[in-house]
Amino acid sequence: MRNGIFMSVMAVCVLILTACQTVPVVQRVEPTETIDLSGRWNDTDSRLVAEEMISDSLDRPWLMAFVERNGRKPAVIVGTIINRTHELISTDTFIRDMERAFINDGSVRVVQSAEAREDLRNERADQQQFADPETAKRWRRELGADFMLQGVINSIVDSYEDQKVVYYQVDLELTDIETNEKVWLGTKKIKKYISRY
Repeated sequence: MRNGIFMSVMAVCVLILTACQTVPVVQRVEPTETIDLSGRWNDTDSRLVAEEMISDSLDRPWLMAFVERNGRKPAVIVGTIINRTHELISTDTFIRDMERAFINDGSVRVVQSAEAREDLRNERADQQQFADPETAKRWRRELGADFMLQGVINSIVDSYEDQKVVYYQVDLELTDIETNEKVWLGTKKIKKYISRY
């Protein structure tokens, strides 16, 4: 009798625990759709900041002056973007967003990062030994960058009880690699209010 009651109680407990479990609902959405769950830096921030800042940089006098002086589009490399925020931000994603914005605009040429160039050079060296001489890519044909884009992402957090304000500031600078002259400075600010009510 006791064993039967125990088994019944256990069955009810298992039923209750099973009913309380939530199953995640996954829904596909457009990559450009804005979904802000936590208030932290996200894919939308990265994409919008990159597009807006690159657009601003390309609307400034440095670009026209370079084209008039040299008769060609400048080559740009996106260098280091430092994350000085309170959270983990994938600066690689932000860098790719900026490269994409530069390339899609078509006003400048974009060269590979130092890390990617090393892979390409290894492949070129391998081709010298193993590829058909007619298709092997030659040395000393790389496009040298004229300008480097670098920057930093900072944040300030102000919170009280169940409320929080997160302020992000992205500062970018474009520098002439030969002369070290800064030709463009850009700043983008984002402020988010997060409430737990």
